[in-house]
Amino acid sequence: MKLIAQNKKARHDYFLQETFEAGIVLKGTEIKSVRANKVNIKDAYCAIRGEELFVIGMHIAKYDQGNIFNHDETRTRKLLMHKREILRLENKIKGQSLTIIPTKVYLEQGLCKVEIAIAQGKKQYDKRQALKEQDAKRQVERSLKNY
Repeated sequence: MKLIAQNKKARHDYFLQETFEAGIVLKGTEIKSVRANKVNIKDAYCAIRGEELFVIGMHIAKYDQGNIFNHDETRTRKLLMHKREILRLENKIKGQSLTIIPTKVYLEQGLCKVEIAIAQGKKQYDKRQALKEQDAKRQVERSLKNY
């Protein structure tokens, strides 16, 4: 598995509940840009339309050696999952303040995969509390390292 992009800020901004793996439909120049690590999923999110799952806001840079048929950088891309998995996702987020966000993009056996997660947004005080816990943990590790 080769990690292409990771949404590190997702763990800071959201409580991640459950993760899933999905394939993604890409055009020819898009996969070449993905292999060159030119992907950004920082502002991306997923939406269910009908019985299909789409990723919105995922930025894949234009391929340098592409021609006039190069792809649109932020187009909506379809994610590949089984219908029952998509329906299960939809039932989990329906009626609750949950969202689906991509957390990782990686290559596995030559295929591009996206790890998505069901997430609930954190409030500002939750973010501050998490930072305090991380600082305390770091200080304990430093003090143990010195002994």
